Amino acid sequence: MSEPILEYPSTRREALTPDSGDWWARAACRDAELAVFFSPDDERGHARDRREAQALQICLPCPVLVQCRDHALAVGEPYGVWGGMTEGDRRKRSRRLRGQRRPLESCARTP
Repeated sequence: MSEPILEYPSTRREALTPDSGDWWARAACRDAELAVFFSPDDERGHARDRREAQALQICLPCPVLVQCRDHALAVGEPYGVWGGMTEGDRRKRSRRLRGQRRPLESCARTP
């Protein structure tokens, strides 16, 4: 008896945006087990670190790493390893970018 495959909408390759092209068809992960890229609910600590390291090993030589990363950042992908970035990497990047924005009034120049 095989285990059921649980897919969240964001983890399905069909969920890619229409304008994303066919880059995913050339991805190094196209034949890999999706479980390497997405964390089970109860995964923590070293187990998560090992799984993410395995996913990143697949991502690093990928010919479409940049397109994959751009897609994940553009759609705000909350789950999994995409384009060599973990969930935590994307959250840190998002926080860093929010911190760089200045309120409009601080940009105004005084004559």
